[in-house]
Amino acid sequence: MASTQGCGPWDVGSIPTYRLKMSLKLYNTLTRKKETFKSIKPGFVGMYCCGPTVYNYAHIGNLRTYIFEDILKRVLIYNGFKVKHVMNITDVGHLTSDADVGEDKIELRARREKKTAWEIAKFYTRKFFEDIERLNIIKPDITPKATEHIKDMISLIKILEKKGYTYIIENDGVYFDTSKFKDYGKLARLKIEGLKAGARVGFVKGKRNKTDFALWKFSPKGVKRQMEWESPWGIGFPGWHIECSAMAMKYLGEHFDIHCGGVDHIPIHHTNEIAQSEAATGKKWVNYWLHGEFLILEKGKMAKSTGMFITLQKLIDDGFDPLDYRYFCLNAHYRTQLRFSYKALEDAKRGFEHLKNKIIEVLSIKNKGKKSTIAYEKRFMEAINDDLNMPKALAIVWDMLKDNEVRNDLKYKAILKFDRVLGLKLDKIKIEIPKKIKELLEKREEARKKKDFELADKIREEIKKEGYVIEDTKEGPILKKAI
Repeated sequence: MASTQGCGPWDVGSIPTYRLKMSLKLYNTLTRKKETFKSIKPGFVGMYCCGPTVYNYAHIGNLRTYIFEDILKRVLIYNGFKVKHVMNITDVGHLTSDADVGEDKIELRARREKKTAWEIAKFYTRKFFEDIERLNIIKPDITPKATEHIKDMISLIKILEKKGYTYIIENDGVYFDTSKFKDYGKLARLKIEGLKAGARVGFVKGKRNKTDFALWKFSPKGVKRQMEWESPWGIGFPGWHIECSAMAMKYLGEHFDIHCGGVDHIPIHHTNEIAQSEAATGKKWVNYWLHGEFLILEKGKMAKSTGMFITLQKLIDDGFDPLDYRYFCLNAHYRTQLRFSYKALEDAKRGFEHLKNKIIEVLSIKNKGKKSTIAYEKRFMEAINDDLNMPKALAIVWDMLKDNEVRNDLKYKAILKFDRVLGLKLDKIKIEIPKKIKELLEKREEARKKKDFELADKIREEIKKEGYVIEDTKEGPILKKAI
C-alpha cells in the first residue's frame, strides 16, 4: 500500500546530538563587513529586535524582517547559544513622519476608527502575534510595551539632561543635541554637512542642528491626548527612539550582543538609538547590528504609509499557507531585496509541496543506501553560519534528499535537525487520503497482482484527476499530492 502520512517506518527517537564546531560569521552594519561572532558572555546572547508599531496590520514586508530575525535566533540556538530575545511593542510615540513632526500614528488611527488609542494598540498587537505564530516564528522571550515603560524613558532622559546632551524647544519638546555626540552618524555613514533640513528628519523651528531629535514631546496646548504622562519637563509622551534604548537596556543591560531591524531603521532610528544610549552610558552599546532588506513590489517597496501593502491574511485568503510565504523568504538572502509577485509565491508554493512530497518518499522507503548524513550536516552548518545563507542551505537539503546513497532513515533525522533552523514544520508532514482514493488504490493493487495493467493504468488516471499521482517503486507504490 502507498505511504499515506508523515510518520516513517523507523523509530527516530531523539535527534542525534552530533554537532560540528564551526565559527558563525555575521555581517555587521556598523563595520560593513562579515565578522566572526563572539558573544560578550560565553554561551549566552542578548538580542534586541525593533518590534511593530501597532496602529495597523503588519504587512508581508514587515514580516519578512521578523522571519530573518527568527532565522538568526534559530541559528544561534543551533550553534549552542542560549538566546535572550527582546522585542518591543511601540504603542505610543511613533509619529507619522517617522521623525519629530506629524501626529502619533496610533492616535490618528483611533480617531479614524472611532476607538480609543488603547483599543487600537491592543487589537493590532494581538493580530501581530497571530501572524508570527502562523509563520512559525518563535515568540520573543520578552515583549515590553512602550506605554508600560514611561518611567524608564524619563529616567534615561534625565541622565542625558544631567550630562548636558539635551535642550528644550518651547511648546514642542526635549531634544537631543547631536553636535555634542562624537561620531553621531557612524552606523549609517552619514555626511552631516551634506544633509538638508527636512530631507532626513522633519524640520522643527528651534532645532540647533538638523540631525537633532525629540526625546520627549509636549502635548499641544489646549489639546487632551489619549496617551500622555507627567514628566519633569511637562505633560507629553516619549519620542520613538528613546523607547527602544530604555527598554533594551532595562532587559539586556548597557552593553549587549545583537540589535536587529529593517534597513530603513539605519539612517534615523538606529542612529539615534546609538547616540542617546552611548551618550548616557559613556560606552559602546551594541556589538553587532544586523539589518534585513526590503520586500519590494513592482511599484516600489511595500509601505503602509503609501497604502501599497499586502497582509498575511490576504495571502491566506488567496489560497496560500503562511509557511508557503516563509519558504518563499528562505529562497533569498536577508541582505538582498526580494521582489514579490503572486507568480513567484506560487512557484515557491510548488517548490515547498515538492519538498514535502520528497520527504514523504524518504519516509516511505527503506532504501539500500549506506552513507551517513555527516557531510551534508557539515555543509548545512557552513551555509547557515556564513551570514545566514538560507538559499544555499535549502540547496543542500535538496542535494541530501536526492542522494540515493544516503540511508533514508538518517535523511529524515537530518531533516528534523535542519528544520530547527528552517522552521517549516517538516515533522508535521502528512497526506490525508480521501476514502475514495484509498479504495481506488486497493483496486489498482488488485489489478496489478492479476497483471491487468490496462485497468491499473486506467485507475491511475482516475486517481490523477482527483489530484494525486502514483510513483511505482520496487518497494511498492508511493502516493503523492499533485503539484
